[in-house]
Amino acid sequence: MRLHKIAPEYEGRVRLVSRPFALEVYGGGPANRQEIEQEMWLAALQEPEATFKPFGDEWPATTLPAFEAGWAALQQGEKIGRDFDLRIRQAFFAEGRNIGRREVMLDLAREAGLDMARFSHDFDSGKAREAVLAEGRLGKEKYGVHETPTIMLGDGTLLKHPMALPQTQDNRVVAVGRLPCCGDGCYAATRDLFEMAWKHADEGKEG
Repeated sequence: MRLHKIAPEYEGRVRLVSRPFALEVYGGGPANRQEIEQEMWLAALQEPEATFKPFGDEWPATTLPAFEAGWAALQQGEKIGRDFDLRIRQAFFAEGRNIGRREVMLDLAREAGLDMARFSHDFDSGKAREAVLAEGRLGKEKYGVHETPTIMLGDGTLLKHPMALPQTQDNRVVAVGRLPCCGDGCYAATRDLFEMAWKHADEGKEG
């Protein structure tokens, strides 16, 4: 959310790209509901602008349709794809919608005003699944991605946004570190990430 909010300030200087590293395929399997439900309250403390809602009876058995829908939206433009990526996350965390269902992705695309003929074609063509799996394989084999979100520069250099991380034991949060910032107070740290990316890009041009 913070990356999306600050990105427009660096338009033309830093390109923000969301890549579908599907950890359920190349990591530890589908998202663990118990862990996510425990970590949601910690995320809510650090980002008051975000909305979180308890999940209902439905829990996605897979998130691949969400990744595929994100890829299909991206084919209509980078900003459209980035905005739709955020919309999927809001649907999951703030609305409790099952993002593992194809029909939910189609509903979100309609709500977002996407070109539905093009979206449906790209979503169902098989190219979306192929692209998502290829990106996931790249994330594992080249970049060693093992958690989400993972923020990195184009060459794979990892960037860390300050946040309080939980300590877990037997799938339960047993301790939490000190909050490094909260809400608007974190935007300076987010801008620092963009500044590092901008500096890195300039150094690459000079080299």
